[in-house]
Amino acid sequence: MRISKFFLGIAAAVMLFAACSPSAEERTNQAIKSVMDEFQAVGISAAIVKDGKIVYNQSFGYKDLSTQTPLQNDDIMRIASISKSFTATSLLQLVDQGVISLDDDVSDLIGFRIRNPHHPDVPITLKMILSHTSSIRDKEDYFTLDHLNPAVYGDCIESYFEYKPGEGYNYSNMGLNLAGSILEKVSGVRFDDYVRANVIHKLGLYGGHNIDSLDASKFAIIYNRRGDEYVASEGAYRSRSEDMPNYVFGYSAPIFSPTGGVKISAHDLAVYMMMHMNYGTYNGTRIISEESAKAMQTPVWMIKNDGEDQYGLCLKEFVDYIDDEKYNTSGHYPVGHTGGAYGLNSIMIWSPADGWGIVAMTNGYTSVKDKSFLKSLTNAIYNAYIKE
Repeated sequence: MRISKFFLGIAAAVMLFAACSPSAEERTNQAIKSVMDEFQAVGISAAIVKDGKIVYNQSFGYKDLSTQTPLQNDDIMRIASISKSFTATSLLQLVDQGVISLDDDVSDLIGFRIRNPHHPDVPITLKMILSHTSSIRDKEDYFTLDHLNPAVYGDCIESYFEYKPGEGYNYSNMGLNLAGSILEKVSGVRFDDYVRANVIHKLGLYGGHNIDSLDASKFAIIYNRRGDEYVASEGAYRSRSEDMPNYVFGYSAPIFSPTGGVKISAHDLAVYMMMHMNYGTYNGTRIISEESAKAMQTPVWMIKNDGEDQYGLCLKEFVDYIDDEKYNTSGHYPVGHTGGAYGLNSIMIWSPADGWGIVAMTNGYTSVKDKSFLKSLTNAIYNAYIKE
């Protein structure tokens, strides 16, 4: 009888402890709110993937400060450089079809000669521009290909670094805008329409590059911090309708920003991420081949400095990013991409080894000395929901 009462007491204590312990969702909500408070974020939307499904999707704060409209899970934001992976995914569809090759000279693909004047005999390949090893340098205005076009800028020497193409790494937005123009030229479909039809809609998602094809009421306004206040960034959702009469097919794709122009919700970006986690397929729909998906996730350029990311084809390995030693050794690095522009910050990161993934984005935040907003947010989510 005494033994029975003893075990009943233990069971009751365990049940009481379980009832009082916050759930993973509650812990994550609190963790995100803490980061919001520290960085005075306008709004945050996040999604977590575990065991092949979305297990968490919540939004906090505001989509519009002026009206105090709450941010909702189906609201969309510009995700900046995570968009590069959409461009690469689209091009690799054409690689899978045998239409083009990663080793093709981009001069042949775009229709005019693209060469680094320091190394005029060295072809710049599609693989080089997708891995940022092309030696192409960003100019102030990388939303035009004129800076790479000899018919406009002669030898274009200021648009290149001095190292030999393929033998150095420099992140190049201009290179990805070139990649988007190549997609358009080779596919015969306008850039924004191709990505929307063959990647976004094929996965059953809502979003795209062209804001004129989207519901503006879904846009979370992007804010820059200026002094003591937030100011709406008008350029984040700029319509390109006025540019369309002068649109040159196979040349003007940069106006849609293949390097950073996708607008999508955290939920739908998480679905897109799951496609890459599953090496090219999601819910029975194959977007790219397993070989191409693995190529995107495999580093092309191994940056020599310790603690720096290893870049593949518009996806990278995160080194020393997660505050867990398990994911800071070779073979266990998480994969994905980050984005930042107009005041927004975004991240898509997952563990190929363990099958978890995190998507998070903000439409405005305040810098904190010696701290990274995205790293702080990602680790808060990881520690609250994923870490065992």
